[in-house]
Amino acid sequence: MEIITFKQHPFFPDTSKFSSSSNITTHSSSITFSGFSPPSFKTQVSRKLMVTKATAVTEQQLQTKVSLIRIGTRGSPLALAQAYETRAKLIALHSELAEEGAIDIVIIKTTGDKILDQPLADIGGKGLFTKEIDEALLNSDIDIAVHSMKDVPTYLPNGTILPCNLPREDVRDAFISLSAASLAELPPGSVVGSASLRRQSQILYRYPALKVENFRGNVQTRLKKLNEGKVQATLLALAGLKRLNMTDKVTAVLSIEEMLPAIAQGAIGIACRTNDDKMANYIASLNHEETRLAVSCERAFLETLDGSCRTPIAGYAYRDKDGNCVFRGLVASPDGTRVLETSRKGPYVLEDMVIMAKDAGEELRKRAGPGFFDFIKTLK
Repeated sequence: MEIITFKQHPFFPDTSKFSSSSNITTHSSSITFSGFSPPSFKTQVSRKLMVTKATAVTEQQLQTKVSLIRIGTRGSPLALAQAYETRAKLIALHSELAEEGAIDIVIIKTTGDKILDQPLADIGGKGLFTKEIDEALLNSDIDIAVHSMKDVPTYLPNGTILPCNLPREDVRDAFISLSAASLAELPPGSVVGSASLRRQSQILYRYPALKVENFRGNVQTRLKKLNEGKVQATLLALAGLKRLNMTDKVTAVLSIEEMLPAIAQGAIGIACRTNDDKMANYIASLNHEETRLAVSCERAFLETLDGSCRTPIAGYAYRDKDGNCVFRGLVASPDGTRVLETSRKGPYVLEDMVIMAKDAGEELRKRAGPGFFDFIKTLK
């Protein structure tokens, strides 16, 4: 597991006066040895000043560690943007965290980030984006973990809790192309780059003449491949593009009806250890309850279907104008030949929303038939 720590934003120099002991430069004093020659008064003063400075640094470091929070995150620009959004919200609510160096950003390289030439389904699924971060949390290398909720498996490792979701961003998908204004305008045979079976199945369901190829990497990498002409179009989460201030790259925004989003798309989750009340209280202060309930509803649907990266599943829960929860769920075959959808409506209350989602999942499981999910899980 590779870990890198930043006390400030990684793209800017550290302006902290005493960020570490390496900022103290020691100069050698000239001493003659023709007999013993005691240090000069100037040398003694210089040494005393150095000791005083070193003591000041040590005291400042100790004071900072009292309120230090180490935020664990992946190292992509989007993951860092989410970590710094979390940092900013913590500082806004807790004055003791505003001191320079009070919050560290710790970058953790995950297996999912290292292996980019294979589909996620072939190397273990979405948990590969969270496994090493969870390990760092349990090992106390970090204090809290910031995740894209759509990357988080439906189970949490023993010893961790996820009590907080930040306010959800736009859940829709963005269509990006240099040659067409929409999926419908792409010529037959055009290649759309996407690593998501959810997107692949819905694209092929509506536009069977198109092709979809595995297309992994962070936002910048995918856009670079698009510009190089390796594919004619790609789809990205609008939420990520907004957080990166890259909405100028968007050709069109797909409606929910055209492309039902991934479970928990646009939501950020923050986890901590179960026995760390201090961190639990910090992150609970950031929680957006409406988002947390919607995400819980969608994840209950996913769990009921025992979804994996080999299972094209989509789901979206939201509060309507009357204050009720509306949930839409979808399961499909990867080639888009079978797409099954359902919906539910009920009170915007956690227990009711979870029951609705589980019921929707059971319905689609029955409609799909006994061999449907077994077939998907054995696909290569």
